[in-house]
Amino acid sequence: MTDPRLPERIRVLIAEDQTLIREGLATLLAQQNDDFEIVGAAADGEQAIEFARRYRPDVVLMDLQMPRADGITATQRILREFPGTSIVVLTTFETNDLIFDAVSAGAKAYLLKDSRIDEIAATIRTVVNGQSALSPGVAARILEEFKRLRPRHAPASVSVRDDLTARENEILKLIVEGKSNGEIGAQLHLAEGTIKNYVSTILEKCGAKNRTELAIKTIS
Repeated sequence: MTDPRLPERIRVLIAEDQTLIREGLATLLAQQNDDFEIVGAAADGEQAIEFARRYRPDVVLMDLQMPRADGITATQRILREFPGTSIVVLTTFETNDLIFDAVSAGAKAYLLKDSRIDEIAATIRTVVNGQSALSPGVAARILEEFKRLRPRHAPASVSVRDDLTARENEILKLIVEGKSNGEIGAQLHLAEGTIKNYVSTILEKCGAKNRTELAIKTIS
């Protein structure tokens, strides 16, 4: 069933310098439940920026390594002009620096090119619905990079927040450790659905859009 919160047709721009991958993604996404409209397929970063201006996509599937302008630069420039656009990174690279740079630039999701097409489609729908789609593992790696960049005299620790209950503070600490809802539930002997509800409440109370932003904001 189509999520009523999503637009009737999600306008997708593909930015990928390899022709076979670019055309393959366009074909496969167009077959996903008729809810995707492929508005353009850019072969490099500068063309991605040009097409974003021309077609105003809801989502850009962004490769990182492209000629003329790389994916990080294209992401920054597109979001500067069109902050409502969602960027989903789709790359063969999974280094900490690239993940951190992509998310810092404003990407809402980070996927590898060997991801299944249904996973890519689900991620697109998730970000259009206003959510981030960073896996706990990716979130943990971003957090580690953030800690590494902190001054040596400022060790990272999680502050107890007075506006959270004791249980919420306990869950917050586990989120900062990069644990998934399932892992938190197993450790605290609570159902995964219960943890999901707790996480939603914590995000709202802390004014964070996603788990990664939450973790970074609550490190003191």
